[in-house]
Amino acid sequence: MTMKIALDPYMLRRVPLTELPGLVADLGYEYIELSPREDFLPFFLHPRADRARIASFRQALAAAGVGIASVLPLYHWSGPGEEERQAAVRNWKRAIQIAVDLGADVMNSEFNGRPESPELSEAQFMRSMDELLPVFEREGVRLVLEPHPDDFIEDGRAAVDLIRGLDRDFASFLYCAPHTFHQGGDIDGIMKCAGPLLTHVHIADSFDHRASSGLRYIVNPPGSAARIHQHLDIGQGDVDWDVFFGTLAEVGFDGIATVCVFAWEERARESSVYNLEQIRHYLAKHAPTR
Repeated sequence: MTMKIALDPYMLRRVPLTELPGLVADLGYEYIELSPREDFLPFFLHPRADRARIASFRQALAAAGVGIASVLPLYHWSGPGEEERQAAVRNWKRAIQIAVDLGADVMNSEFNGRPESPELSEAQFMRSMDELLPVFEREGVRLVLEPHPDDFIEDGRAAVDLIRGLDRDFASFLYCAPHTFHQGGDIDGIMKCAGPLLTHVHIADSFDHRASSGLRYIVNPPGSAARIHQHLDIGQGDVDWDVFFGTLAEVGFDGIATVCVFAWEERARESSVYNLEQIRHYLAKHAPTR
């Protein structure tokens, strides 16, 4: 089982952009998953990076010996409104060009949209795909999608089916471990359902909000539609990591594995090192024997 192990440096986003690659290398990582930053690709807004900033960041990456495994933008490409969708498509086109300029050939994101309006959200998403899939194909960039709590698709199998329906070789599925309990709770079943569409995983722990007869968390007022999950260090939650890594080994996973812990900004460096050590431990434990 081979994979690129990357760090989502969101907890380190206050580190200056050109210092980030060196820090990531010091933490033991060879790859970054570039998630939203206010000075580069902000959440839901047009990118802030210009040619000079892109060039200086790329130079810093090269100096540190760190690569960009993937670029993760978040835009409202599934609406709910048409103006939001059109703005998202514009933002996506610019973000794709930035990824290409950085030398990245993978971008990953969420379905977005609204769970209370799944048909409208899917229609808006497909309209965006009509405009953007030709751009991804032309630029040689792979698109990897994940279901997210509060998306119009939250279930893992439903997400795999929608991606399969896109029927593009460059569109695939991301299994996000901290979303395990919102997307069905069936780690090995969803991974095996995805099959070769599984090209990317996110690694962080989370509690099972369904546990204790649904009373693990008590949210008021009763009946609230709020979704609750965490992005904790490996071992701090309820994700079965033996099943997670054992299934990756079973299916011969050779994609991108990103550490995306967000819960411990006060100990971001220690957390990043710890989770890399845990990944190596589980990879060795579940390494195929011959």
